[in-house]
Formats: sequence, C-alpha cells, structure tokens
Amino acid sequence: MPKKSASSPRRSADPGVRIVEAALALAAREGSWRRISLAAIAAEAGLPLLDVYAVYRSKAEILEAFQQRVDREVLASVEPDPGERPRDVLFDAIMRRFDALRSYKEAIRAITRDAAGDPVAALGSAPAFVASMAWMLETAGIGSGGWRGALRVRALGVLYLIVLRVWLDDDSPEMMKTMAALDRRLRQGAIWLGLGSPRGSGDTAVEDAQPAP
Repeated sequence: MPKKSASSPRRSADPGVRIVEAALALAAREGSWRRISLAAIAAEAGLPLLDVYAVYRSKAEILEAFQQRVDREVLASVEPDPGERPRDVLFDAIMRRFDALRSYKEAIRAITRDAAGDPVAALGSAPAFVASMAWMLETAGIGSGGWRGALRVRALGVLYLIVLRVWLDDDSPEMMKTMAALDRRLRQGAIWLGLGSPRGSGDTAVEDAQPAP
C-alpha cells in the first residue's frame, strides 16, 4: 500500500478528502487534535472556511468521514474463501484496518492522547465507531443485529481499542506484536464475539503469533 505523507494533505479534487487529509496532517504535525481549529484545517487544505462548513460541521464529522473511508477500504479488500473460518476472516479484516491506518499513526496517536479516558470519542462519534465494528463482524459473516449482535459489537469494540494501544507502539514492518495481541484477544473473546469456544471444534483459535524480538 503506498504511504501517504503525514506532513501535507493530498491535493485531491474532492474537498471532503482534502479536508480529512489536512486534519490528519495537522494532528500528526502538531501532536494534538484538541488544539486544532477548523480554520486551521481549512487553511491546511487550501480551502475557504465556508467550503469546510459545506462538507463537515465539526471535527467529529471529519473523523467520522475518515472512519467510514477506512471501512470501505477494508470491505473492498476482504474476500473470504468458501469455508474459511469466521475468526480468520475477522482477524484478517482487523489487521487490514490497522494496515490502512498505518500512514496515519502519528495523527491517531495525537487524537487518542487528547481523548484521555474516552478513546471512542477520539475516533469520532460513538455511533460511527459502533457502525465500524458492526461492519467488521458482518465482513466475517457474524451477525450484528438484535441484542446478541449488539453484545458482539460491544465486545469487538473493547477488543479493538485494547489492540489499538498495542498497534500504536508496534513499529515492526509486519506488525507482529499487533497480530499476537489480536490473536490472543480473539481467543479470549471467542464466545462473546459469536466465534464459538476458544478451544476445541468449530471456530477455534490458532496458536499465538510470535512477536518479533
């Protein structure tokens, strides 16, 4: 996947893309999300503030748009093989999500740092985050509807945020520490995620991936 610069926004013809890229570039460069204004984002994108207002009404909406863009990228790239275990598909989908975020790691680090005890708010609106987790489950053929689905979505959200912390400190090219953490958490949360027993028949887990020394 080509790397995008964290220091300057990609000059897309789409103002929405330009605004998102500008916001993330500023977050990475300034090391903060809270201190960045919408006016600064407009200047970074090379757009009048009115043009930003026409597309996004808040920084939360900008993050929500970025989150949805990542959703689309993951959904377009995951192609489960017939008979592939849901657990393996879910593992692949989440790792692809982290891969899509890799070029924006410094921005995400700044955003989550500013969020203090509310990482969901840091990643955008709670409904957008919940929707993203639901789509990750659906990608693996795991239902996200009804009260059982709501529990699965909640469980995956907690799991994702735990592994996100590992990913933020994992600078290895193959993200081995992240893979190991995700594999372990998927096994621990197998029943809550609708993956069956963590050991035994069915959607059982594989052995932990070994982190790079």
